[in-house]
Amino acid sequence: MSLFGSIVDKIFHHAAAAPASTSAPATKPTAASTQAPSANAPVGASAAGQPVDVEAVLSTLASQRGSGGNWRTSIVDLLKLLDLDSSLNARKQLANELNIHVAADGSAEENIALHKGVMQKLAENGGKVPESLKH
Repeated sequence: MSLFGSIVDKIFHHAAAAPASTSAPATKPTAASTQAPSANAPVGASAAGQPVDVEAVLSTLASQRGSGGNWRTSIVDLLKLLDLDSSLNARKQLANELNIHVAADGSAEENIALHKGVMQKLAENGGKVPESLKH
C-alpha cells in the first residue's frame, strides 16, 4: 500500500471518522470500502456518503493521545499521529507519490509542501479539509 493510501486509510476509516454531518447513522465498512487508494485514485466520501471531516478526526486522535504534536503544520507530526513511518525515506516516498519536489529531501520547504500536498489530496479524495490546512 502506498504511504498516501495508508494516510487515507487511517483517517477515512478511523472508528471516530464521523461524516461532516453527523445526522447519518454509522455503517460498517465493507471489504471494498476499506481498501485505500493510490495518490491518484479518488476515494469519494465516507460509507454514509458524506465527506469525512479530516480536521475532526485528527483532532480526536490528538486528544485521545494527549498530544498530536503540531500535526496542523508538520508532516512528521501528522505521520506520527497516524502511527505511520515519518522517517526521511518515508517522506521521500510520499514526495514521489504526490509528485512534490520543491527543495532538498527532508528540508523544511519540502516538509511544508508535503503537508499541504497531503491535505490538498485528502480534500480531492472526499475529505472535508479547512482552507487553513491546505495553504
